[in-house]
Amino acid sequence: MPDASRDVPVHSSPAVAANAEGDEIEVLESIDVLPVAPEDQWKSLFDKFDSESSGFISTERFRDLLAAHGSELDPHKLEVLLALADGNADGKICYQDFVNLMSNKRSNSFRRAILQGSRQLKGAGALGEEVGLGLSQRLVRHIAYETLPREIDRKWYFDSYTCCPPPWLILAITIAEVAVFMYYGLQLDRWVLQVSSPHFLRGPLPYHPQLRIQAWRYLSYAFMHAGIEHLGLNMAMQLLVGVPLEMVHGALRIGLVYVCGVLAGSLAVSVTDMTAPVVGSSGGVYALVSAHLANVVMNWSGMKCQFKLFRMAMALVCMSVEFGRAVWLRFYPPAFPPCPNPSFVAHLGGVMVGLTLGVVVLQNYEQRLQEQSLFWIFFSVYLLFVLCAVFWNVFAYSLLDVRLPPTL
Repeated sequence: MPDASRDVPVHSSPAVAANAEGDEIEVLESIDVLPVAPEDQWKSLFDKFDSESSGFISTERFRDLLAAHGSELDPHKLEVLLALADGNADGKICYQDFVNLMSNKRSNSFRRAILQGSRQLKGAGALGEEVGLGLSQRLVRHIAYETLPREIDRKWYFDSYTCCPPPWLILAITIAEVAVFMYYGLQLDRWVLQVSSPHFLRGPLPYHPQLRIQAWRYLSYAFMHAGIEHLGLNMAMQLLVGVPLEMVHGALRIGLVYVCGVLAGSLAVSVTDMTAPVVGSSGGVYALVSAHLANVVMNWSGMKCQFKLFRMAMALVCMSVEFGRAVWLRFYPPAFPPCPNPSFVAHLGGVMVGLTLGVVVLQNYEQRLQEQSLFWIFFSVYLLFVLCAVFWNVFAYSLLDVRLPPTL
């Protein structure tokens, strides 16, 4: 049964296609319906080249298809298709990979085919050399060079990013943290070192070892901060690193790393600093920042962001200043003994999550995490740590006869 798209008016310009037997090349008339139904039209063309209806065509015929009809595609998408054709070691192109590209999806076989190729992307040059871009396009290009180490991924991201949905998660978390800080600032009439107020730890949010049975505190403590100096440093790193990462990797992945860092922070405190409370989003922030920095170091030659050595040094300085502040505060004489000041161990818990689970998430930009064995290994180790920490919280405090401080 003929395809319905063949009944529309045609142009007289020739296009190259394969005949039914697949042994010769003949001239066909091109069908000008791409503006109306591009996916159906390309499917029709793919089917013409797939003489055996096997779902595959040879890379040679795929190049013929691109040569004849590639002008109707976005230049970046055409370059990725050419990379797919030249990089496929099997000599065949799968129709599903073709559909994935046309619908802005990518698969493992698609990625492997490109990475196995021996050629560089065609085109006028690197993404950074393009001119005439609008403000939003320049911002997306800047984010691509900030976070992605491979040119193929940067061009793919630049081509497919639509800002829908926008990077809402990190912004929402930051707004919530600021709102909580303002509330307690007005309530306690204190903006610096709020933790020195006797009412600071009485709220429903901070983690306190005496109240560890209230499970939500292992996460909710992230919304409270010891003072404006604590909030300011965390908020700066959270926005400068978290928002670009969310734009590239999405809210689900970045939220996974962030929440795992927050939970690991409070559990690490409950295991190693058993009498101390904890507040602040440092666990989640340090998970994101350490994962990003580790990704930059592991792909140093491929990362093309400007002044990367200086900026990495500044990020480490900010992390060190915040961590040093936390250590100083922990051992500073508490305002209301015997209750100690908040612990600094949550920072270290976040770093460990970032260097393990976070690195795996950031390295697999276009692949499904559930298809990555390394992701499941690190995620299983993380779940084992959580399980052990839960048992520790249930049994260790009573077995060790730990004297817990009052909640004031």
